[in-house]
Amino acid sequence: MADGQGTLFQGSLISQGSPISRLKSFLYQLEEVLCIISISLMALLPVAEAVARIFFRTGVPASSGFMTHLLLLSGLLAGMITTRNNDHLSIALVQNFSGDTVKQRLKILTNLISAFVATVIAWSSFSFIKIGLQGRIIGFIPDRVFALILPIGYGVIAIRFARRTGLAGWKLLFPILTILLGTAASFPVIAKFIWGFDLPDAVFDACEAFYTIAYYSKIPLTVLLLLAAIGGTPLFVIMGGLALLLLFAAGGEMDSVTADIYSSLTSNNIIAIPLFTMVGFFLSESKAGERLVHMFRSLFSWIPGGMIIATVIICAFFTSFTGASGVTILALGGILFTILSDHIKYPKKFSIGLLTSVGSIGLLFPPSLPLILIGATIQTNIFHLFLGGIIPGLILIAAMIIFGIIASIRIKIPVEKFEGRKALSALKESAFEILLPVLLISSYFTGLLSLVEIGGAGALYIFIVEVLIHRDIKFTEIKQVFIKAIPIIGGVLSILALSRALSYYIVDTQAPANLARWMQDAISSKFVFLLILNLALLVVGCLMDIFSAILIVLPLILPLSQAYGIDPVHLGIIFITNLELGFLTPPVGLNLFLASYRFKKPFVEICRYVFPFLIIQLVVVLLVTYLPWLSTYLTRFF
Repeated sequence: MADGQGTLFQGSLISQGSPISRLKSFLYQLEEVLCIISISLMALLPVAEAVARIFFRTGVPASSGFMTHLLLLSGLLAGMITTRNNDHLSIALVQNFSGDTVKQRLKILTNLISAFVATVIAWSSFSFIKIGLQGRIIGFIPDRVFALILPIGYGVIAIRFARRTGLAGWKLLFPILTILLGTAASFPVIAKFIWGFDLPDAVFDACEAFYTIAYYSKIPLTVLLLLAAIGGTPLFVIMGGLALLLLFAAGGEMDSVTADIYSSLTSNNIIAIPLFTMVGFFLSESKAGERLVHMFRSLFSWIPGGMIIATVIICAFFTSFTGASGVTILALGGILFTILSDHIKYPKKFSIGLLTSVGSIGLLFPPSLPLILIGATIQTNIFHLFLGGIIPGLILIAAMIIFGIIASIRIKIPVEKFEGRKALSALKESAFEILLPVLLISSYFTGLLSLVEIGGAGALYIFIVEVLIHRDIKFTEIKQVFIKAIPIIGGVLSILALSRALSYYIVDTQAPANLARWMQDAISSKFVFLLILNLALLVVGCLMDIFSAILIVLPLILPLSQAYGIDPVHLGIIFITNLELGFLTPPVGLNLFLASYRFKKPFVEICRYVFPFLIIQLVVVLLVTYLPWLSTYLTRFF
């Protein structure tokens, strides 16, 4: 198991086979098994609920409560595992351009800051559980039992961040002192946990002193946290640290941050996120991609540019379920590159440019995780967002296909003879994968199943197809599929939980509303604002992954868009298309780095290969931005 470079225990204490080593291994496996079980139950419960409702006109008792609290449990367990494997989402801009010595020092500093913030959240959780929860019964289990994962999870996360500093000997004092300092900073919530609201005078005076210190130190500490974000500190830590600091400096209660975490991770709206993540990873870890490539090649290779059509459609299909273009590039890049360049003889630079650029176009189609996340973040109808992405997505696909066909004709790529029997055989082999989006999307748009239910149904369906029918994934490999998906689940849910606390504080300060008024006074034209928004989102797409950008940037932009009368669905589609383009924009577009890694080509060459496709996507982005009816037309009929 990955556990970072450092440890608080050195030498023979953790030698192979020692009691401590065995205990640590057991605990690692236990948290993984518990996380897998909670995600699995979270998939099975909505399926059982749908079956009971459709066939027996009843439901599963307390299913909604159980699902939301399983989300809380799996979210914290995934966060613990993600911390252990050092997979939390971050910007790390400085680390991309610094030497080894600077990187090592940044690693120590960012982990110390992370340990401090997680320690404060862990102590705040005790106060929230004792005072903030109502003591409801979820089925037959008190909600406080589920909520215990909060102090346990963040406590473990704090210790793991401290261990990741890699410090040994007398330098161990730094991580130990960081944990103790975080405990000292938590004095107000610890006092509240012990005495409730009726604090002794001396304790009350001490708490007031903490409020005063926070008030006068909020500016330098805010600057420190922002610099730490650029240095690679996980984004959920930055958001949690800012929420704690600014709220406490304003006279608020620390444990209200934990209340927001609890509220976010027991929300029915986001249960679909881990479920569709699992669908995507079961697809990517199986041979579904190979079957789809074989099928589309047999169906389209007789058309000029037929394999381009197949490539674009396959990548869109995969990305719509994985929610991350990087997964598509890594999972399908190899086989598609081999077919395009080695078998059909497209120039290598053309093949690499195409595969790098089409890795994200599926984000506009249901059941896209980013669209679900946008709907949950700005409280917009997810059904309408799915509809809003269809026309822009089809335009983007058509533009890439047309360019590919023209290039194929100019390059004089020979077409293959159509063989009906071969095509029919390939279609039969991939029939189950083709049926997946048809069944899920039709069930959702007809209202037969809710979004959570199609997430559960999709996870169960793809498990049966890839494990039991095609047997691409052996039973012994199922755990590894979950382990690969957990960093995405843990990273996204960790940010989602803390973003709510920070966004609530920002909204309370009326800063977005004030900024919106200032923008209206400074910029009267809606089109100029949209142009500025395009440029800003391109920069965001270069610096952040799509999930972080949605959770951090979108709530700040929403009031501005409302001030200019921009439809929320239109805003969501603008956001996705701009971020897609940002992934391809030098100098730090994410897809460019992934393609450089996957195809083993220098970064500068990848940028040059992608440039024609970048221009095409830029034109589509401008069309989507300035023609709002492309995003809103279909919503008029529902």
